[in-house]
Amino acid sequence: QVQLVESGGGLVQAGGSLRLSCVASGRTVSGYCMGWFRQAPGKEREFVAAISWSGTKTTTDADSMKGRFTISRDDMKNTVYLQINSLKPEDTAVYYCAATPMAFSTTAGDFGSWGQGTQVTVSS
Repeated sequence: QVQLVESGGGLVQAGGSLRLSCVASGRTVSGYCMGWFRQAPGKEREFVAAISWSGTKTTTDADSMKGRFTISRDDMKNTVYLQINSLKPEDTAVYYCAATPMAFSTTAGDFGSWGQGTQVTVSS
């Protein structure tokens, strides 16, 4: 089992940027697909971005989120990152990092390991 710990969230003004980090322990994540999801109050968890072990990546095609999120990984540091630019108040949510041994997935149900989440709050 992979243990995941997210960090980097906080309170930021609209238009700002954040870089979230997810450090894995327990085993190397070099063979895992890693993903970021988020959950806003009263809403379902939604997919944000995913990156395969080989570096194939995708981000959500939701109109409100297009072009602002970038996922990357550093397997030497067992860490996955999510860069968020041009933050909007509607980006306010708890952001979760997740891991799956599948080659690639964007479906939350395929991810068996989850972090505790990091809160991102965007003020207008």
